[in-house]
Amino acid sequence: MAGLIGATLWFSANTAEAEEPLKLADSQLEPVKWSELAGWTADDHLAAFAAYQTSCQALRKSPRSDSRGPIHRALWNLCRTASGLRPQDRDTARAFFQENFQPVRIARLGEARGLLTGYFEPVVQGSRFPSPEFHVPVYRRPRDLVASGRKPTSQAFPNKGVRIGRLNEKKELVPYYERGAIEAGALDGQKLEICWLKDPFDLLAIQIEGSGRVILEDGTPLRINYDSHNGYPFTSISRALIQRNLIPRGEMSRERVREWMAAHPDEAAKVRAANRSYVFFRITGLTNDGDPVGAQGVPLTPGRSIAVDRLHEYGTPFFIDADLPTETPRVSPFRRLMIAQDTGSAIVGPARADLYWGAGDDAGRIAGRIRHPGRFVMLLPRELDMIAAGQAMPLPMPKPHSPAPVASANLEPAVPLPMPKPKFEEHDAEKSAKPAAAKQHENVRQRRIWRWQAGPSRVWPSW
Repeated sequence: MAGLIGATLWFSANTAEAEEPLKLADSQLEPVKWSELAGWTADDHLAAFAAYQTSCQALRKSPRSDSRGPIHRALWNLCRTASGLRPQDRDTARAFFQENFQPVRIARLGEARGLLTGYFEPVVQGSRFPSPEFHVPVYRRPRDLVASGRKPTSQAFPNKGVRIGRLNEKKELVPYYERGAIEAGALDGQKLEICWLKDPFDLLAIQIEGSGRVILEDGTPLRINYDSHNGYPFTSISRALIQRNLIPRGEMSRERVREWMAAHPDEAAKVRAANRSYVFFRITGLTNDGDPVGAQGVPLTPGRSIAVDRLHEYGTPFFIDADLPTETPRVSPFRRLMIAQDTGSAIVGPARADLYWGAGDDAGRIAGRIRHPGRFVMLLPRELDMIAAGQAMPLPMPKPHSPAPVASANLEPAVPLPMPKPKFEEHDAEKSAKPAAAKQHENVRQRRIWRWQAGPSRVWPSW
């Protein structure tokens, strides 16, 4: 095969089920060997297995549904096996993943790497009552916030893909209030305040991260989490500050934004208003114990949980290979098995992830430093048999013969030149000592890259 093959793979999770296509948006996939994953054996697979079992607990509580697709069914089946396992060391945990999953490199079509960012749980001071010190309200979902097509009894508010607004006097759906209007008091008097914060930046940080911990005046920790939004797309605050020449790009950081907003409160309100998006919250607990709950409905694990595009299934393991500034501002190798347990509106694409780092300022400093490329390897349950499906898929029809264009000094060629063929690296260990037929078969396997179509979704954007 020369070039990318646009084809739909058909396979079944078991012989009793009808075949159906596996769909991943705008993706290219390539099976790889475990030995090709740099840093795989050195990782702490026991820690990864603990996070994976957390996802399995949620997955097993949901009914097995044929409508969710083959990956969901395969993960559901595999969690039944994993639920009773108690590996005692890293090697045993690694063996579980190697025996039950197959590694598949994933990226957007035409790209080799994806994008990594970081997020965390802010911890801020707050009060139950407004005062000159605590004057920034944290709102719960307004009663007049409406999503088209959503049933009033449904709990989850749509993150994207539907029109969100409010009904006017004619019962027509119109856009909801923008951030500037809400900060100016558009929701005053509706008794929507959960609590009050000191600094608009604290609220902005919690809205960006999607969750937060508010320490009230008597020491009570109030855990709040994303509930809904006003329907506008998120606009990066840091980008707005750079474009307006208010903070140089080289100085941009979370701490620098806080300092600037504190020093320029009036101008800061205008910059925030440029981001019309506004997030509303719900109370999820009154404790300092544990970490916030992600979109899958399970507590996140620092350093092991990731937020991914909703085209992926929760509970899918991903091995991330990147150079990240985790310990210091200087980058170092980061090669770790992570579990998809969260999502968000700014996390879009097959190779896009937000890494969860924990709670507090230290976690926030790490998260704020990360915006780096990385390689993604998705672990798919072996029962899907991706390689067999790829070998069985049909080859493209041969192109019809076209006569060569007539040369002319004044005209462009009548037929456009073909696109150059993509190049594929071949590992040195596999270049030598292979019969010609076997080597040709291996090259065909490496060049078998599949793409599918579907639709995207991180409830919580990044800076």
